[in-house]
Amino acid sequence: LGWKFYDADDYHPLENKKKMAGGIPLNDEVPWINPVRTVIHIEDSSRQDAILACSALKKMYRLILVNGASAIEPEQPGEKPSLKILFVHLDGPIDVIAGRLKKRRGHFMSPELLKSQFDTLEPPSAPENFITVSLEKPLPEIVLEVERAIFQG
Repeated sequence: LGWKFYDADDYHPLENKKKMAGGIPLNDEVPWINPVRTVIHIEDSSRQDAILACSALKKMYRLILVNGASAIEPEQPGEKPSLKILFVHLDGPIDVIAGRLKKRRGHFMSPELLKSQFDTLEPPSAPENFITVSLEKPLPEIVLEVERAIFQG
């Protein structure tokens, strides 16, 4: 697409990375999502499209990405989000994801955290702007599905 790419993992402070490497999951007390929100807000302010890889496991995190800190307040019917974001929920069985995590080298997240991530996951639902794509599909198929959703949405 020629868009800038950001990985939310690059915005975790060292303390968070150490926790995750030690198998300790992050919690809502750690404002890890705020720097990520800032990055996408800057891109939006520049009228630039971007891709952001981010787990955003909870609806609250996705609301913060779209609406900022005010997202914790209940949505009003018909209210327009401050940013137009398409969330791509890559869905797949835990054993497939675990196999991929074990092959990953040099990343701080311990594969032992995967179960806690599945336990925490609140899959996207209406009225969120999202698509669900099976990560068991071949990569070119996943890319085509995401591109179609971006350009049709």
